[in-house]
Amino acid sequence: MDIFTPYIYNFLFILLRAGIVVSLLPFFGSRNFPVQFKIGFIVAIALILTPVVELNVSKTGIPFVVMREAIIGIILGLTARFIFLAVEMAGQVISNAMGLSIAAIFDPDFGESTQIARFYGMAAMLIFLSMDAHHDLIYVFVKSYEWLPGGQISVKDLIPEVISVSGEMFLIALKISAPVVIAMLISHLLLGFIYKAAPQMNIFFIGYPVYIFVGFVVILMGIPVLTQVIGGYMNGIKDEMVRIIAIARG
Repeated sequence: MDIFTPYIYNFLFILLRAGIVVSLLPFFGSRNFPVQFKIGFIVAIALILTPVVELNVSKTGIPFVVMREAIIGIILGLTARFIFLAVEMAGQVISNAMGLSIAAIFDPDFGESTQIARFYGMAAMLIFLSMDAHHDLIYVFVKSYEWLPGGQISVKDLIPEVISVSGEMFLIALKISAPVVIAMLISHLLLGFIYKAAPQMNIFFIGYPVYIFVGFVVILMGIPVLTQVIGGYMNGIKDEMVRIIAIARG
């Protein structure tokens, strides 16, 4: 026990950051992911890093270190996940534009979701895994203890960066959903002209199938472009996490 006593604090602090980051990471943090494997993965990372990570923390400074570790863990995890949140949001916008938002299902990761949002989320996850991006995220997390030692975090500089990342998430969602939303707008205008030309036509009965047909055609035609766009953003996740660590280091 005397041999392991010096490493107990290291293990607990590493376990804290690892637990928060892994629970928020794409794929690893999914609620569909087995809990037993997730816990084992977190504990394995903590056990491997404990002998090589040095934490010089006084007993009086433990509460502040815990708070800072929790904050950096949440920020790193959300930075890696914000692409998936943007894709899910784009799917919700597309569903609203096509009139499919009524057909909502329960998604264990995002709560109430639509089939379109679910499809976009699954596509993003497959792209993520096919690019081996999860290996890059694990690498950045492990190196974060070298670049950002425990407790040495500048929280004040991180707040503007978190706000900037949140704004970028809405921008990405708008870019992904823009083709379908524009197609729906054009369809609304054309059906409006048809209704003016033939007022006796039941435009509401005709319009709903038209919106669904046009929406799915645009989605299918845009899959190659969607793959490139999502892949491009996922390539930048690693650089974004490294930039967050550099800012937190002050």
